[in-house]
Amino acid sequence: MSTNTLSKETELRLNDFFNNSIDPKLMAKTIRKVNYILALSIMRDCETMETEKMNLQDGFYWLNELAEILNPYLDVE
Repeated sequence: MSTNTLSKETELRLNDFFNNSIDPKLMAKTIRKVNYILALSIMRDCETMETEKMNLQDGFYWLNELAEILNPYLDVE
């Protein structure tokens, strides 16, 4: 388990993200659903992908938003 602490800026950005962008419970549900869909897609040779395309799109968006808050990469010039 990691013992690294978040910077104050990251804490503020996460707080803002979960207070103004998405509910933490919805984010957790999104992460679990995307992981489930990806696992099923691999096991079933992608037959699940077509039926779950919207969930993947939404999940990808929110996971990318969270990643940018934790470690901004796309904003770096």
